[in-house]
Amino acid sequence: MSASKRPRVGRSLKPFKRPWLWAGLWMLAIAIVVAGSLMPAKALPSVNVSDKLQHFAAYAVLSAGAVQLFVRRLSWGFVCVLLVLLGIGLEYMQAQMAVGRMLDRNDALANTIGVLIGLATAFTPLRDALLHFDRRL
Repeated sequence: MSASKRPRVGRSLKPFKRPWLWAGLWMLAIAIVVAGSLMPAKALPSVNVSDKLQHFAAYAVLSAGAVQLFVRRLSWGFVCVLLVLLGIGLEYMQAQMAVGRMLDRNDALANTIGVLIGLATAFTPLRDALLHFDRRL
């Protein structure tokens, strides 16, 4: 198959030297957030940081990660909507599971604000930080 006919690795991804590495790490971060959200409360490590701040930070990092990975604004918006829905869905799942966790609308709000702040990094010079880092390796 000629180089021009070879399928490209995601039209929405930025032109990384290692696209699978960065996309894989981002997906791993999502999996960690999902697992942490569904673990029993007793199994989670105790940290002296507000629960809402943890939610905010986790979703801000995931959303900023999408900005780092994807070149298209449409992709950023799509991922951010999915992250907000993920946060809401996980809150509902916590309420349905008998693991000592409960639905907290303020957690979902903190998740959503985190997503928006992460998305806001698209409008800063940091937007391509991972791409520059990838090219230096």
